[in-house]
Amino acid sequence: MSPSPSQPSRVEFVAMMAMMFATIAFSIDAMLPALHAIGTELSPDNINEAQLVVTAFILGMGLGTFVTGPLSDTFGRKPVVVAGAALYIVSAALAWGAPTLELVLAARLFQGIGTSAPRVVTLAIIRDLFSGREMARLMSFVMIVFTLVPALAPLLGDAIMSVGGWRSIFPAFIFFSGISTLWLMLRLPEPLPRARRRPLRPRALASAVAEVFSYPSVRTSILVQALCYGMLFATISSIQQVYELTFDRAETFPLWFGVCAILAGSSSFLNAFLVMRLGMRFLVTAMLTTQIGLSAAMITIWLAGVPEPALFYVFVIWQVGIFFQAGLTLGNVNALAMEPLGHVAGMAASVIGAASTVLSVLLAVPVGLAFDGTPLPLATGVFVYAILATALMVRLRRIEARAI
Repeated sequence: MSPSPSQPSRVEFVAMMAMMFATIAFSIDAMLPALHAIGTELSPDNINEAQLVVTAFILGMGLGTFVTGPLSDTFGRKPVVVAGAALYIVSAALAWGAPTLELVLAARLFQGIGTSAPRVVTLAIIRDLFSGREMARLMSFVMIVFTLVPALAPLLGDAIMSVGGWRSIFPAFIFFSGISTLWLMLRLPEPLPRARRRPLRPRALASAVAEVFSYPSVRTSILVQALCYGMLFATISSIQQVYELTFDRAETFPLWFGVCAILAGSSSFLNAFLVMRLGMRFLVTAMLTTQIGLSAAMITIWLAGVPEPALFYVFVIWQVGIFFQAGLTLGNVNALAMEPLGHVAGMAASVIGAASTVLSVLLAVPVGLAFDGTPLPLATGVFVYAILATALMVRLRRIEARAI
């Protein structure tokens, strides 16, 4: 793709794709400073339920991921992005004025379905226009920009709240999605011409889904990915309460979260450097084994009654470990799941993404709701999930060895 008056330059294209993809992180992390206020206003008898605002969104995103890929193959990339943005904006407007927590959760569920469009279609657009090393290079630039959003989103959410309260975050979502979608519509020609579109055939889709789940290695990889996502999402949904209620650091939470996100962002660079030398399976297994040790240490130190502020800094180090783990596991496990499915890559990506995300929510919710004023339930949940994921990676090696 060479720039012309009718299409963006490489720099503009990368910025555009990064902004579309960043809708996900902004929609999740900007809500974190607001959870206590939401719980106090809408669920005063059980403030802990406010964290479902995060997991409801993730569940919707997982459900939407299943259909947005095939729909964009049939109707084109831009129409699906616009439809997703419209659903996202309408849902954000409903959440803005919702009088009950149940209505906020329903709106967040549909907001997540809407944001599945940029999640899936952004990757498809890059694949439409680039291939090989150039595609990998552009994806690296997009992900570098994307990793900055989790660091900044809680700060932005906190700043918006200080002006207009927690409900004012939803107009910010509307503005962000509107600007990014309008930018794409005005500056990017449709990447998928009609001649390359495929009809939406339910029987063919069902056959592709059945084939994805027919491989034992794919099923195992999806479970590992779900466990890794479950650890991450359980931490994200509980983290604000830990800072506020356990350590009394609500005011500095956005700053600490940002520092941890920036430190953990280096994991993607480390993975890119090591994966060609050590392999995906080794890196995933090594990181999960490390997480077992870190979580066991976190549990032991908490039970030993180590005083503040040392205990807080131990928790911060453990939090960085959770975020760092994501960079060394999620992409690699997804690649492992995709290995035998190159002939149905588009549908496989949607199925794997949807299944792992939905399962991860089912794993994250009970851990988050078990919060008792301490980080012990969270650390215990992560410890158990890391053991299960490591055992599944051992099983994956055996499956692959039998297949040779």
